[in-house]
Amino acid sequence: MKKISSLLIAILLLLNTYPVVSFADDDNIQEEIIYDILVDRFNNGNQAFSDQVRIDDPLAYHGGDIEGIKLKLDDIKKLGFTTITLSPIMENATDGYHGYWVEDFYSVEEQFGTMEEFQSLVQEAHDRDMKVIIELVTNYVANSHPIVTDPNMQDWIIPNVKVDITKEPWLEDVAVLNQDNPEVQEMLVDVAKFWLNEGNVDGFILHAADQASPNFLEQLSSEIKVENSNAYIIADVLGEEVPQELKEIQAIDVIDNPELSNTIANVFSSVDNPVDQIYEKWDELGIENSLLYVDNKTIDRFTQVAAANKRDDVNTWNLVLVSLLTTPGVPIIFQGSDIPMYGAGIEQIHRLINFNSGEQELEEVFSRVLALRNEFPALQYGDYELVGSDKGMSLYKRTYQNEIMYIAINNDSVSRVVSIPDLESGLQLRGLLGDNIVREINDGEYKVGLARESADVFIVEENSGVNWGFVAPVIIIIFLFVIAVVYLSRKQKKREIEE
Repeated sequence: MKKISSLLIAILLLLNTYPVVSFADDDNIQEEIIYDILVDRFNNGNQAFSDQVRIDDPLAYHGGDIEGIKLKLDDIKKLGFTTITLSPIMENATDGYHGYWVEDFYSVEEQFGTMEEFQSLVQEAHDRDMKVIIELVTNYVANSHPIVTDPNMQDWIIPNVKVDITKEPWLEDVAVLNQDNPEVQEMLVDVAKFWLNEGNVDGFILHAADQASPNFLEQLSSEIKVENSNAYIIADVLGEEVPQELKEIQAIDVIDNPELSNTIANVFSSVDNPVDQIYEKWDELGIENSLLYVDNKTIDRFTQVAAANKRDDVNTWNLVLVSLLTTPGVPIIFQGSDIPMYGAGIEQIHRLINFNSGEQELEEVFSRVLALRNEFPALQYGDYELVGSDKGMSLYKRTYQNEIMYIAINNDSVSRVVSIPDLESGLQLRGLLGDNIVREINDGEYKVGLARESADVFIVEENSGVNWGFVAPVIIIIFLFVIAVVYLSRKQKKREIEE
């Protein structure tokens, strides 16, 4: 079944059976699917062991580097990702594997490689039509940074600030920058321009934007857009809610949405949770461009949480991916989810990836679902509507120009059915993931049914009549079965007569 659905998607991509809309702006973040990389814990390409590389120490470098990322670009591309985001790559203080103890904003951390290697990585990504976004730390520097130690620059730092280390314990060892200081503002803007021009990056994740000065963020994001109008700007949020001031900064393209993302993760962490909770939270928050995820480098691995509730990896990730990739916003997947990786707590979440432990069936799920998002504009730009729900199953509709798609997700422990009330007669819904066909039952009545813990994405097309591709093999099997029964019955009667 999975091979058939994969073949169907491939045929659609090759033949362009369904309309593909071209956009005047070649760089629109709504079209991106992001793979999020913690550089030191991703892949070791050529990093030699040093005093700072201590595999047995969870708080030290483990050897992941820029070359290691380059070696995996083809695999990331093959899964269907269009963009990679990197944890901070600037020169850090000793043991700053995470990247937040910046000592030099203008240099690449030597444990990761050189500027030339980074430029090569970006070029290799661009050659594959992929983008590279780096995380930019604007709120803090390492306590060992020259700014902190220079007595003439004390007004660059806000003294005696207590930083919230709940999610990121490494922030205990930083000094907070005074973003109201014009010289600090000028320096940070210059840093952003440097990486745009020297690094040729495609944009930034602004770390802990909810802890930054809104006025400074507005200035910084505007200056970035002036320097490169196509640069992507993503606002990272450490708190549970998005500040209103952050939502009002127009130059920011996407805002981390922890409330909606947590809802998605919570819904699929256990069977029978109603999927319509996701729509209700999306509608309540009203954030148009949200960054959507189920885990990241500060949250327990989603696979770990789901497994604790005895959920199957492949089925559950299929539900999650369909939801992430069809809900309005920009999906971002943390490294290793395609393996999948498990872990709770920073030490386990940040383990170096073991690529040899990958599950082929899960990789196929990733590639099938991501292919749909990349192909159909309605899943990137379409209006979003909840059609109906039946306990743990929900049916959504996304519409863009002349393209209509329905997304059915059944998180229930039994099969469920949802009706479509307003679809005109003479049409059918064709599933692209599960080979499902939905046809009109009565005048204008269509019922979408799904087996337990499954999902499908439907296109709307003219009714093609009987699905002979499916029916014919069934008829043949039944026919052969009847022949076999008749043959065996006659053989048995003949044996009885002879006896």
